[in-house]
This record gives sequence, structure tokens and C-alpha cells, in this order.
Amino acid sequence: MNGPVKRRYDSSRRQEQARDTRRRILSAAHDLFVTRGYGRTTIADVAAEAGVAPETVYSAFKNKPALLHRTWDVTVGGDDRDVPMLERPELRALFAEPDLRARFTAFAVFNTAAMRRTARLHVAVRGAAARDPAAAAMLAEIDRQRLESMAGHATAAAATGQLAVSEEECRDVLWSTTDGTLWQQLVEGRGWSDERYGAWLGRLWVASFVVA
Repeated sequence: MNGPVKRRYDSSRRQEQARDTRRRILSAAHDLFVTRGYGRTTIADVAAEAGVAPETVYSAFKNKPALLHRTWDVTVGGDDRDVPMLERPELRALFAEPDLRARFTAFAVFNTAAMRRTARLHVAVRGAAARDPAAAAMLAEIDRQRLESMAGHATAAAATGQLAVSEEECRDVLWSTTDGTLWQQLVEGRGWSDERYGAWLGRLWVASFVVA
């Protein structure tokens, strides 16, 4: 006689619950880092905001610097997928655009949406960098990653044969205009809409980079 059939353990629900908890922690960390500042935010603060125990935050992210790093990654990507930005479909579509004018115009719109997500957190990290070694290290890593990304854009632009400047100049200008400062000054400071800002940035890049 056959014994009772054992039901296979389904861990998918538990995994989704853990993922949801991580999302709530990251959302809470983002909001607190932006409003209170990285230095003045504790793990206990994040836990209370997320509705979990501090031990849960430590278990998921180990420490506050690691939490900041993951918060930045998710903020940049707009989700918690572990997919590098340059490998995401939206950017692959940009690189596939053969007309450099159209490519930079579309990239400006893409970047504007990224600034909407990231600029305030970037300001919080910059503000903490002078006093907190972890924030300073994070800021250096942010700038390094962005420079590497812009170098990829510049190399791809040069490959079209339509780039009017050197790859180095293209990379450096892209890098200097994508750190959130311009977006903050014009959108939050001067009241521009994201649509106006994105269109202006696209015209700036096209005029600066594309062969007439």
C-alpha cells in the first residue's frame, strides 16, 4: 500500500514575501535618506518606517552602507531587477538607433526620467560625503559608474560616423550634464517641466555632438 503523498514545498510565496519586505525597506530608506539625510538616518529609523524589526533590515542588507548602495541601484534602475543599465531594453533600443540626432534626443528624454528618480538621492549622498566615509565612497562609485556608462554612449556614437567631437569630449560633456544638477536647477529651481527639460537637453547634445 502506498503511503500518503507528500506535498512538494512551494517556496515561491515565501520568496515573494521576502522580496516585498526588501522593497518596503528600500523605499523607506530612500525616503529617509532624501528627507532626513543619510548621516541622520539610522537602521532603526528605516525599520520603523518600513514596519519591520531592525534585525530584518540587517539580515537583508547587513549594514547602512550596503543599504545605501542597494537603494541607489534600485533608484537608478527604477526596479529591483539585477540588470545593468546598459543591458536594459530601453538603452539597447537607444544604441540600436542609427541616426545620432534621434539617439541623443531620445537619450535626453530617458535621462530626464532617470533624474526625476535619482537627483534628490544624489544630493543627499553628496551632502553626507564630506562627513561620512561610506557616503563619500558611494559618491565616488556613482561618479565612476556614470563615467563608464557615458564612455559607452560616446564610443557607440563615434561608431556611427556622425560624431562631431572626440569620444573623450562627448563622454565628459555627457558625464557633466547627467549628475542631476542641471535637472534640479531648471526643473525644481526654475519650474521647468520634465518635457521642456528633456527637449532642451536633447537640443543641447545634438548641437554639441552631431555633425551638421
